[in-house]
Amino acid sequence: MIVRPRSHWLRMLFAWRGSVVYRIVPQLALVTLLALAVTLVRQRLIAHGLLLTAVPFTLLGITLAIFLGFRNTVSYDRYWEARKLWGAVLNDSRSLTRQVLTLTSAAPDERTRLVHGIIAFVQALHHELRRSDASADLTRLLAPEWQARCSGARFPSSMILLTLAEELQRWRAAGHIDAVLMIELDRTLARLTDSVGGCERIAGTPIPFAYSVLLHRTIYLYSFLLPFGLVATIGAMTPPIVAFIAYTFFALEALAEEIQDPFGTEPNDLALEAMSRNIEITLREMLGETALPDALPPVRDVLR
Repeated sequence: MIVRPRSHWLRMLFAWRGSVVYRIVPQLALVTLLALAVTLVRQRLIAHGLLLTAVPFTLLGITLAIFLGFRNTVSYDRYWEARKLWGAVLNDSRSLTRQVLTLTSAAPDERTRLVHGIIAFVQALHHELRRSDASADLTRLLAPEWQARCSGARFPSSMILLTLAEELQRWRAAGHIDAVLMIELDRTLARLTDSVGGCERIAGTPIPFAYSVLLHRTIYLYSFLLPFGLVATIGAMTPPIVAFIAYTFFALEALAEEIQDPFGTEPNDLALEAMSRNIEITLREMLGETALPDALPPVRDVLR
């Protein structure tokens, strides 16, 4: 995820990373070349009656803009919901850590082991959503007796939550937690489970493919036919005008496609590594640890 302060307006014109331009350069160049060719042979096209008027493009352009706006709204809703879910993971992880440290009478090493298990849950969820290998983080954070069970699970984050619940239940049976307070701890674990389910719902339910195909085909057909509707009116200005309009449509489609999967690794996706690391840092600080890992800024690249 690219996070930058507001830049000078001139630098913003030439920003490359995060602008999705690199994804649409080939098709944008092709449309511009087509517009240039149509401009050069416009007299022959006029003679053969192969040009169009701007009226259908005006009507279709309005409709297309509305559907593109709807598509971007849907994609951004998925992105923002994913961010809110990770905000809930942060809050509930802190709450569970605070409850473990203040509402239980377990031994300090046992409480440390359980808080490290909470950190392992966060890292496991991050790796599940990114479809990356979580074994290194789980080996680093989980107690040895928990590693085999959780590392070998298909959904290690859910298995870690189960293991934490069983550990808290063991504490309750040993008298380290009051039965009433155990209910509050279980509610916090339930909210973490809800966050996991919400993230899995977003990751496992893409925008319907048929809708994306329809919008994609319409955008490309509109952009490739546009020179035939403008050249008779604006002449030599057809290539730059077509390039600008096509850039707007292509870029909006590419951006919607990029953020519809907010857990991916594209420049505008969520910075899961940075958020997971920050949660780990804050939970370790609550434990009183001083050897903290370095924070990861949610910036993938400089402005260029």
